[in-house]
Amino acid sequence: MSNRSWASTPAVRRSMQSNRSRDTKPELLLRRALHARGLRYRVCTKPLPDLRMKADIVFRPARVAVEVRGCFWHGCPEHHRKPTANSEYWTAKISRNIARDRKNEKLLSEAGWLLIAVWEHEGPADSAALIAEVVGRRRGGSP
Repeated sequence: MSNRSWASTPAVRRSMQSNRSRDTKPELLLRRALHARGLRYRVCTKPLPDLRMKADIVFRPARVAVEVRGCFWHGCPEHHRKPTANSEYWTAKISRNIARDRKNEKLLSEAGWLLIAVWEHEGPADSAALIAEVVGRRRGGSP
C-alpha cells in the first residue's frame, strides 16, 4: 500500500475494496419484494443513455429509476456518522457523492424520469409498496 492511500490501514483498505456496488443485501431484498408484487424491471442499467449513472432498478415504460442508497456512502440524514479515521478524506468523498446524487436526480427529472431513493435501513416491503404505487400511477393504471 502506498503512503498516499485513502485508507487508514491495509485492513480498512481491503474491507472497503470488498464492498459491492451492486447486488447488495438491501438491493436483493427490495428486488425480491418488487418481483413478488408482479413488477418486472431492469437491474443496474442506465435510465438515460448519456447519463453516467446506472440505477439499481429501472422501470423504463414508467420512467422510474430506483437507487438503493447506503447510509454511509450517501450521507443518510438519520444514520450517517462522520468517520474518525481520515475524516477529511471521507467528509469530502461523501459530499461529492451527495452532490452527484442531486445532479443525477435533477438530470433525470428534466428528462421526465422520477428517481426514488430507498435507504438501506428502510424496510423492503414498505419500499416495494411505495414503488409499486408510483410505477402503477406513472403507467396510467393501478399498482
